[in-house]
Amino acid sequence: MATEEQYLDYLKRLTAELRETRRRLDDARQRDFEPIAIVGMGCRYPGGVRSPEDLWRLVADGTDAISEFPADRDWDVESLYHPDPDHRGTSYVRHGGFLHDAADFDPAPFGIPPHEAQAIDPQQRLLLEVTWEVFERAGLDPMSLKGSEIGVFTGIFYNDYASRLSRAPEGFEGMLGAASTGSVASGRVAYTFGLKGPVASIDAACASSLVAIHLAMRALRSGECPLALAGGVTVMATPGPFVESSRQRGLATDGRCKAFSASADGMGWGEGAGMVLLERLSDARRNGHEVLAVIRGSAVNHDGASSSLFAPNGPSQQRLIRQALTSAGLSTSDIDVVEAHGTGTVLGDSIEAQALLATYGQDRSAPLWLGSVKSNISHTQAAAGVAGVIKTVQAMRYGVLPKTLHATAPSELVDWSSGAVSVLTEPIAWPDTGKPRRAAVSAFAVSGTNAHVILEGAEPGDRRALAAGGADRVLPYVLSGQTEDALRAQATKLASLTESDPADLAFSLATTRASLRHRAVVVASNRDQVRAGLQLLAAGETGADVVRDEITQGALAFLISGQTSSTVGRELCATFPVFASAFTEVRAHLPEDTGFAVEVALYRLLESWGVRPDFLLGHSKGELAAAHVAGVWSLEDAAKLVLARENLARALPRNGVMITVQATESEVVAQLADGVGIAAINGPDAVVIAGDDAATRRVAEHFAALGRKTEPLRVTHAFHSVMVDGMLAEFGAVARSVSYAEPTTQIVSAVTGEMATAAQLMSPAYWVRQLRDTVLFADGVQALEAEGVTKFVHIGHGDVLSRAAADSVTVNATFVPVLREDCAEVHSATLAIALLHNNGVAIDWPAFFDGTGARRVDLPTYPFQRARFWLRDPAV
Repeated sequence: MATEEQYLDYLKRLTAELRETRRRLDDARQRDFEPIAIVGMGCRYPGGVRSPEDLWRLVADGTDAISEFPADRDWDVESLYHPDPDHRGTSYVRHGGFLHDAADFDPAPFGIPPHEAQAIDPQQRLLLEVTWEVFERAGLDPMSLKGSEIGVFTGIFYNDYASRLSRAPEGFEGMLGAASTGSVASGRVAYTFGLKGPVASIDAACASSLVAIHLAMRALRSGECPLALAGGVTVMATPGPFVESSRQRGLATDGRCKAFSASADGMGWGEGAGMVLLERLSDARRNGHEVLAVIRGSAVNHDGASSSLFAPNGPSQQRLIRQALTSAGLSTSDIDVVEAHGTGTVLGDSIEAQALLATYGQDRSAPLWLGSVKSNISHTQAAAGVAGVIKTVQAMRYGVLPKTLHATAPSELVDWSSGAVSVLTEPIAWPDTGKPRRAAVSAFAVSGTNAHVILEGAEPGDRRALAAGGADRVLPYVLSGQTEDALRAQATKLASLTESDPADLAFSLATTRASLRHRAVVVASNRDQVRAGLQLLAAGETGADVVRDEITQGALAFLISGQTSSTVGRELCATFPVFASAFTEVRAHLPEDTGFAVEVALYRLLESWGVRPDFLLGHSKGELAAAHVAGVWSLEDAAKLVLARENLARALPRNGVMITVQATESEVVAQLADGVGIAAINGPDAVVIAGDDAATRRVAEHFAALGRKTEPLRVTHAFHSVMVDGMLAEFGAVARSVSYAEPTTQIVSAVTGEMATAAQLMSPAYWVRQLRDTVLFADGVQALEAEGVTKFVHIGHGDVLSRAAADSVTVNATFVPVLREDCAEVHSATLAIALLHNNGVAIDWPAFFDGTGARRVDLPTYPFQRARFWLRDPAV
């Protein structure tokens, strides 16, 4: 029988399991109802709207964006219009909300050939540009998201770009079907950006974009994706919607939506594109993303078997509102304003208003305010709901409710006395209720689909705080474009932003923008220098601290000096903690050898910024530094070898010299005599001779007499010559006393001029040879060239080694000295990073800016260089 103690243990386990079960249920419930953050927005709408800020200015200023038929789509606008609604094949309306540049596109940033761009539906092209901008506005590099599980949900229902053609133009057969199919729209976005989350193109008529948002929220809450794009797009490639609606007499004669107005006489057709980037609120806060607003809840339903498939249904709209509020955990009195469907049709507006009065209009002390962005831009169809969302988010941020145009006298068909609902006939301040700002957005489709979302203003802690300002330091200001014109255009746009904190501007450029083919960096330490550099770039010019280049293919190698000045490193130590830490650690083992410490610390600094070489080549003592950073020795063992090298050399007679001679190897060999030899071959005509003082100087004097350059090196001993023979045995004993490991980075041997094997580098005998034999640096550089290296970084002080290496290669290569003799250390290191970035080396920019205090600020989005892409019907 079970004892009392066993029963007690059983009850404890049961209680623990019940608590765990309850916790899991609570977590699941929280996920199902967690608010969804809007962390990015982008759009195109009538009236020249190219951003959420543009849309806000348009509605805040009460702008009417309605215009005449577009003249860029091969529409026969003269024959299209006829005032008689019964006249076949014509429209009694010739105005609407149009994107007059809908035919324009910049395929270059997306890697799309111009010929293919011609075949792609302009709706899909718009989605690509707007999505790019959404990512940038959210502080995400669009090109860095490849492989991520981001979802894409897009509302779209026109498919007339290809179908309007009587036959495929020459060269386009087989290209138009998929390129113009609505189902491909979301897939093209995912394909272009390399996104692997759930994807769906949604045709729910005029509710499409809100249904897309609803589905995206579901995907986020269920864990199908960490981020989701949602929105919609509409471009009318033909005037068919106007002709069809004219037969139904459903259009306003002037093309304007007079929502809830006594003068309402039908809707106006419009175009646009809008996308939002969504993320679970908890994830957005954890990831440091700015929260523009949150979506508390949403609902989608259908009218069912109502009076007509194409007529709205009041009871279904009321049911929809209550469903959305339930999902948000709110009541009708919690909502301050509704961005209505509000198309301006007599039947639709009256049914919608009555549903609002019956729900939101009851049991409230203050009226529900009612507006419609369609009064500004007309009915943008699959992009309409998301237009209302973007407008409402902006209204929350600015604390203003814009007026609804054309609604000076509310519709007499609505019993406004039945509830507390008022149309926004004038702009007002957002009501101060003591609660978060909350609003709802509606969309009702001709198919009977209804959608409703509940928005809430972001909490103060979710909004990005004003930047505190970064440290006063030389920084890189990184720009790029897929074309030269785009690069210059970006510089022009940025030149007006130089009043921003310089560190914030530099950080935002480096971390939130794509790195494209044409690259430029301004290296500057203050606003005036930044502005001057940007102005140079805008004019297509460069300067000492304004560097430009294009991405180059090829591997990266570090060239490590054998001699580095003992005076360098102080400024780097004071600015970069990683450098200071590595430098201090090496000096603890080698108090007297600053050069080795600088070389190792520079390597660690570049490594911390994400710059890791494919190959290493060390010159003389620099090969010991290369072996250490590649993992052949621990720092303790590397220091033991370096110290032995120096101490043993001090015991030798000081009658040796090393001299650089401008001559070829064969010319020098012909002049050699006893006591002098070749210590290093650095280039085709750069040879270092070393040995007995008198004998070595005689050889140098021979070449000086021929007008060749000669220069004695500042060294205490003639390494790589007969002058070190007396220390080789003892140095070999030290080499045998240390531990070895296989290198983690491929090293080119300066002893053989070829790729070193692990066995060579782990052999004490090799390091004895390395001390005595000629440094075959030029051969090593040529071996790197054979391995496909096109980018060389000189780790050390000065650019002598870089210039020697440049003379040894036959291909176009880039040589970057990290520490220049004529430049302050931090400035030089920053310029080096700029040059590497321009040549396609990936930089860990957040790590580079660590410690500056820099924060993300809003920047102009990519300056698309758009050109016309519009297929013409061969018959036309």
